[in-house]
Amino acid sequence: MSLTQKSFAAGSTMPPVTPGRLRLYNMRFCPFAQRTRLVLEHKNIPYETVNINLKSKPDWFLERNPLGLVPVLELDDKIIYESTATCDWLDDVYPENKLQPTDAYTKAWDRILLEYFSKITSNVYALRTATDKTKHLELIHKAYAYYENILAQRGGPFFGGAKPAMIDLLMWPHMERVVALMSKTEPDAIVDRVKYPNFGAKWYDSMYSLPAVKATMFDEASHLRFFKSYMEGNPDYDFGLEE
Repeated sequence: MSLTQKSFAAGSTMPPVTPGRLRLYNMRFCPFAQRTRLVLEHKNIPYETVNINLKSKPDWFLERNPLGLVPVLELDDKIIYESTATCDWLDDVYPENKLQPTDAYTKAWDRILLEYFSKITSNVYALRTATDKTKHLELIHKAYAYYENILAQRGGPFFGGAKPAMIDLLMWPHMERVVALMSKTEPDAIVDRVKYPNFGAKWYDSMYSLPAVKATMFDEASHLRFFKSYMEGNPDYDFGLEE
């Protein structure tokens, strides 16, 4: 549910909070906020969305998260921010369709997988401005091979096995953007379907088929349009909206 998709900026009036209604403070193109939206959609949790202009933040938003970042969840007197914290809280408070592993060893390894994931994100985004791209591509493909082997060990198609786990949803937003942002500029950074049949083909295909992914993703043109505006210093948070 969304009160309005347009972003609220400094000087705006905060939409009234309804007691008992879960609210997500969001930015439509933010990969970290998309993590939280994926969990909300996957678990069919009712919620409302308030989109925030992150370049001109309302004071009432900063009162909820002084860091000025999304996602932020609000439910009555409870405020939770940081993407992994919001996702874990949702999974604990709304236990149906559980995403976190119950096995302690698997849960620990999923944390390892998430920590290592920064090897992909940091090097993919570094490619945009790097003069020598060789080292970044080597590190990216080293990480792809690592996740390819993990998926083979777990039987796939998801890191959660036959069903997606939290780690799948936490990784997805950035992997969605790898395809969108690199397909024309740095195609060698994309997870090749032939070289990485588990990660590049089976995992991607299975993730694209999830209703939660379909409900939260943007197409390549939209990602490129927003990223261009962001790099130019004037992010178009309301791109594509007619309301």
